[in-house]
Amino acid sequence: MPASTAPQVPPQNVQTDDIQTETPEPSAPGRTRGADTRALTQVLFGRLKDLEPGTPEHDRVRTALIEANLPLVRYAAARFRSRNEPMEDVVQVGTIGLINAIDRFDPERGVQFPTFAMPTVVGEIKRYFRDNVRTVHVPRRLHELWVQVTGATEDLTTAHGRSPTTAEIAQRLKISEDEVLACIEAGRSYHATSLEAAQEGDGLPGLLDRLGYEDPALAGVEHRDLVRHLLVQLPEREQRILLLRYYNNLTQSQISAELGVSQMHVSRLLARSFARLRSANRIEA
Repeated sequence: MPASTAPQVPPQNVQTDDIQTETPEPSAPGRTRGADTRALTQVLFGRLKDLEPGTPEHDRVRTALIEANLPLVRYAAARFRSRNEPMEDVVQVGTIGLINAIDRFDPERGVQFPTFAMPTVVGEIKRYFRDNVRTVHVPRRLHELWVQVTGATEDLTTAHGRSPTTAEIAQRLKISEDEVLACIEAGRSYHATSLEAAQEGDGLPGLLDRLGYEDPALAGVEHRDLVRHLLVQLPEREQRILLLRYYNNLTQSQISAELGVSQMHVSRLLARSFARLRSANRIEA
């Protein structure tokens, strides 16, 4: 997950049993774990309001509250499994939302903590996807290296008063120039460009205007394929006459000289060929 100034998630080895509280005993063996968590949360919040913020005891109770409600974060994070982001990153972001909810929760308002916390947890996760997650997923190593390239670029820009070259960035980080270029390309996946947006700097229309245009030659593809299919059904001499007439653009007189037959005979062969083609076309249809 990208570096953040948000509070760090507390370590996972804090035991809520260390907190001296009078947790209500379940009234029946079939009581759910969720009910136990709600009861423990209520007791811990009651204890937290009597403690001075910043004291070791306050921090211990607050950490116990976070530990007890981590299942709420995992439940919220599971809704984003289809985003192809590492689940541990999503859970960590959601835990930051949980911490913020704990710090703002007022038990005296009569609202259950899960009801209050869930929008905050989900909102934090959604904000993470909106601001930090790329529109195209890239490998974790490339993501981490991109952060270093960005930092090095800023430092070198400040030092030299200009944008650094690829070679300077590579030398600074002791990596190859190809890796720097790959990181720069990966950085562009943070935001998708609208297909309707004009291409920056070249004055050309948007990509959408250059895609999906109607090629006038496409209309003839099907016709040419049909003609080719029908031509092979004619005798070889008639095929040659049609090719000379319509592909080589010879006149009937030129064809008669080429084949050594009269112009009248060429005309009759052409007429017969057309009749056969029309007949075959009706049968094909």
